[in-house]
Amino acid sequence: MPIIVNLDVMMAKRKMSLNELSQKVELTLSNLSILKTGKAKAIRFSTLDAICKALDCQPGDILEFVVQ
Repeated sequence: MPIIVNLDVMMAKRKMSLNELSQKVELTLSNLSILKTGKAKAIRFSTLDAICKALDCQPGDILEFVVQ
């Protein structure tokens, strides 16, 4: 898939654990883990909004389009 999820990179930059992010965005650890590992097929805008607020970043910091 040409869309790469850089959630782990942003979490590392913000020094935030998966548990901490899970509590802030009110998502289960398993759902965040699926997103973090790039196995998610879709993401809701409300989820993306909550993650961006928690990590103080832009959607483009988390999602990257790569031309193949």
